[in-house]
Amino acid sequence: MKATLRTSLVAMFASAAMILSGCVSGENKAPEAAGDGSAALEGQVLNIDFATYNPLSLIIKDQGWLEDQGVKVNWVQSAGSNKANEALRAGAIDVGSTAGSAALLARSNGSPIQVIGIYSQPEWAALVAPAGSDITSVEQLRGKNVAATKGTDPYFFLLQSLEANGLSAEDITVQNLQHADGWAALQNGSVDAWAGLDPIMAGAEQTGATLFYRDLDLNSFGFLNAREDFLAKKPELAQLVIDAYASAADWAAENPDQTAQILADTAGLDAAVAKKVILERSNLDVDQVPGATQIAVLEKIGPIFVDLGDVPNQQQVDDALASIVNDEFAKQADANRFG
Repeated sequence: MKATLRTSLVAMFASAAMILSGCVSGENKAPEAAGDGSAALEGQVLNIDFATYNPLSLIIKDQGWLEDQGVKVNWVQSAGSNKANEALRAGAIDVGSTAGSAALLARSNGSPIQVIGIYSQPEWAALVAPAGSDITSVEQLRGKNVAATKGTDPYFFLLQSLEANGLSAEDITVQNLQHADGWAALQNGSVDAWAGLDPIMAGAEQTGATLFYRDLDLNSFGFLNAREDFLAKKPELAQLVIDAYASAADWAAENPDQTAQILADTAGLDAAVAKKVILERSNLDVDQVPGATQIAVLEKIGPIFVDLGDVPNQQQVDDALASIVNDEFAKQADANRFG
């Protein structure tokens, strides 16, 4: 009798354990493992940015891939990396696009973000002089007023350009203006030069402005960043976003003219200007898994933060470099998810 009861109890607990184990296992699986994932994503809310400096974000928004998965998407436009970082830190967005330099600056100062994908390797920053200007070299900026958006890649491009040409930030006066305002200031003569950003910069060229200093190596990569709490609580949404970015990269490669048109429509650009940005200055066919290549670029930029007092000490930069990359989602990217 006792043996029979013991056997029954063991069997009952074993069955219960199997059921519980199955539930837990199912909960931990990526949405795709339980079918097409639409049921797991249905009704979830995603706050994500789009930006004219991130063409892949424009494709994803235009194609409606995220919404097709049953997700409620709140799209927020980022006017610059600094604005994307502000929105991430405030919790206004879960995922945001910045330059790599801006992401490192934010992480070094305690913003709980990680880079989960690379969306481009662009030449999106250069130093710009207005039409008719005598400025043709960085050395001629000594004592001049230069517009730049602090906390963004063009700003760090400016600082690196100065250093490479024997000058420092103390040799110029930086007017801290958002990108579009910097271009306006260049046009009205309020500044002598502008640390420009595409696609605004490409439009400026069309009006006669000159890019008097360019260096691809001083441009950092395009980083797709997410808040750590979002990654911990909603990994299935993070994976959805990364899959969409992988699909967008393929779509852009197959449809360059349409990609340029989407950019033109969003940014209010002439089609020829948008095509220049996409075809000549935006490498969208880049390995989307963040890692050593991006860290090597950031290691050169980090000390500038400390020298300028933007980060209190190098240790904070080093800690950020050691923890900013989260490659688990990009390594599992499924570009065919939206086929």
